[in-house]
Amino acid sequence: MNLTREQLWKNLKQGEIAPVYLLFGNEPFLRDRAAATIATHALGESAVREFNETTVSLTNSDGLASALASAMQLPMMAERRVVRITDVRVSATGTRDTLKEDHEAMLVKYLERPSESTVLIFVADEIDKRRRMTKLLLDRAASIEFSRLDDADLANWARREITNDGFDIDERTLAYFVSLVGDDLQRLTTEIKKITTAALPDRIITTDLVESLVPSSRILSNFDLADHLFAADKSRTFETLKKILDDGAEPLMLLGLIATNFRRLLKAKALMESGADRRDVARTLGLPYRKQEEFLALARRTDARRLMDALGRIAKTDVAIKTSRGGGGPNGARLQIELLVAELVRV
Repeated sequence: MNLTREQLWKNLKQGEIAPVYLLFGNEPFLRDRAAATIATHALGESAVREFNETTVSLTNSDGLASALASAMQLPMMAERRVVRITDVRVSATGTRDTLKEDHEAMLVKYLERPSESTVLIFVADEIDKRRRMTKLLLDRAASIEFSRLDDADLANWARREITNDGFDIDERTLAYFVSLVGDDLQRLTTEIKKITTAALPDRIITTDLVESLVPSSRILSNFDLADHLFAADKSRTFETLKKILDDGAEPLMLLGLIATNFRRLLKAKALMESGADRRDVARTLGLPYRKQEEFLALARRTDARRLMDALGRIAKTDVAIKTSRGGGGPNGARLQIELLVAELVRV
């Protein structure tokens, strides 16, 4: 039985807990959080929780047999026990499998009559849906896929995490924050804890606070776009822009990335003109090592006035998107970004 993430949370809140779960996908943070949440709902506030919660890795040769044996045990002074099976891999070629077809008989035997007092959770690192063992689990378990979030979902997720703790953040600062951190939810959670702690006691998260505390792991992901812009390479600029937008980038978030690249170029230029060492400039701006030379070379060859003009045009586009000038909704916002880039490529 396939469930969405939303259906899983709804079922858990209603006390509906399946005997067997399969959690998989390329977003391990959400997957692992789901496993922990299922365990919490299954075990409650039991004082003997540690005696009723077992984790078994399939990297051990007898891992599955050990896990299923644990699943058949009765819970100690509680209604349920939880057995979590980790390092589950059913690969396309079979070379990396930890859940193998040799395990089929013992797994089918358990799945046909799962223990009523155990919640068995398979936490998969790799799942090929064409393989027989995967199909077996998908057919018999409550299965939830955890995919990486797109830009809009990342912003919504971060907003909930921040506001649920009683902090305020405006949309522009939120977009900037997420653009810096990227789609790694583990890191996003860490950075949220950092900025919310720093925002005490006022509980207001500002752009300046974000800029001072959050190093960029994503800000240069669209560096190619800026490079093509300054090279006046219209063809490659619009090819890159189309790919970024088609990949699901939210226009306001992309605008924030473009603006930040231009601000950093301007700052890098000012630092180098003041005599700062290249390593100091790279460290101050938080530039990834593999991008340092390209970025600093671009800063050297670009006129400061061009950068200032570009930032002015970016600010006007920000207003146009937020006021729906030229059309509202995603299509209107995309049009504004495309018009901006058409202007910037001539700056």
